[in-house]
Amino acid sequence: MEELIMLITVDEIMTLFGISRSSAYRIISDLNQSLKEKGYRIVQGKTSRKFFYENYYIHNTEVSQHVSV
Repeated sequence: MEELIMLITVDEIMTLFGISRSSAYRIISDLNQSLKEKGYRIVQGKTSRKFFYENYYIHNTEVSQHVSV
Protein backbone atom coordinates (compact mmCIF):
# COMPACT_ATOMS: atom_id res chain seq x y z
CA MET A 1 0.00 0.00 0.00
CA GLU A 2 1.29 3.44 -0.94
CA GLU A 3 1.98 5.79 1.97
CA LEU A 4 0.48 9.24 1.56
CA ILE A 5 2.67 12.13 2.66
CA MET A 6 0.81 14.60 4.90
CA LEU A 7 2.12 17.77 3.23
CA ILE A 8 1.73 18.70 -0.42
CA THR A 9 4.55 20.55 -2.17
CA VAL A 10 4.68 23.36 -4.68
CA ASP A 11 5.85 20.96 -7.41
CA GLU A 12 2.80 18.74 -6.94
CA ILE A 13 0.42 21.71 -7.12
CA MET A 14 2.20 22.97 -10.24
CA THR A 15 1.72 19.56 -11.88
CA LEU A 16 -1.92 19.17 -10.82
CA PHE A 17 -3.03 22.56 -12.13
CA GLY A 18 -0.43 23.21 -14.81
CA ILE A 19 0.45 26.56 -13.25
CA SER A 20 3.63 28.51 -12.56
CA ARG A 21 5.70 28.12 -9.41
CA SER A 22 4.68 31.56 -8.15
CA SER A 23 0.98 30.74 -8.59
CA ALA A 24 1.43 27.46 -6.72
CA TYR A 25 3.22 29.27 -3.88
CA ARG A 26 0.32 31.75 -3.73
CA ILE A 27 -2.12 28.85 -3.28
CA ILE A 28 0.05 27.42 -0.50
CA SER A 29 0.33 30.82 1.16
CA ASP A 30 -3.45 31.35 1.09
CA LEU A 31 -4.15 27.90 2.51
CA ASN A 32 -1.48 28.29 5.20
CA GLN A 33 -2.96 31.64 6.21
CA SER A 34 -6.35 29.96 6.68
CA LEU A 35 -4.74 27.21 8.75
CA LYS A 36 -2.91 29.79 10.92
CA GLU A 37 -6.19 31.61 11.57
CA LYS A 38 -7.65 28.30 12.78
CA GLY A 39 -4.74 27.90 15.19
CA TYR A 40 -2.69 25.31 13.30
CA ARG A 41 1.07 25.44 12.91
CA ILE A 42 2.31 25.57 9.34
CA VAL A 43 5.42 24.73 7.32
CA GLN A 44 6.54 27.41 4.85
CA GLY A 45 6.40 26.27 1.23
CA LYS A 46 4.16 23.27 1.96
CA THR A 47 0.60 22.83 3.13
CA SER A 48 -1.68 20.16 4.51
CA ARG A 49 -2.56 17.70 1.75
CA LYS A 50 -5.98 17.01 3.32
CA PHE A 51 -6.80 20.73 3.64
CA PHE A 52 -5.66 21.31 0.05
CA TYR A 53 -7.89 18.49 -1.28
CA GLU A 54 -10.88 19.73 0.73
CA ASN A 55 -10.49 23.32 -0.49
CA TYR A 56 -10.03 22.42 -4.15
CA TYR A 57 -12.59 19.57 -4.19
CA ILE A 58 -10.06 16.96 -5.27
CA HIS A 59 -10.46 13.30 -4.33
CA ASN A 60 -7.34 11.33 -3.51
CA THR A 61 -8.05 8.81 -6.30
CA GLU A 62 -8.03 11.61 -8.89
CA VAL A 63 -4.61 12.78 -7.72
CA SER A 64 -2.93 9.39 -7.91
CA GLN A 65 -3.62 9.36 -11.65
CA HIS A 66 -1.67 12.60 -12.17
CA VAL A 67 1.03 12.83 -9.52
CA SER A 68 3.28 10.14 -8.15
CA VAL A 69 3.85 10.73 -4.45
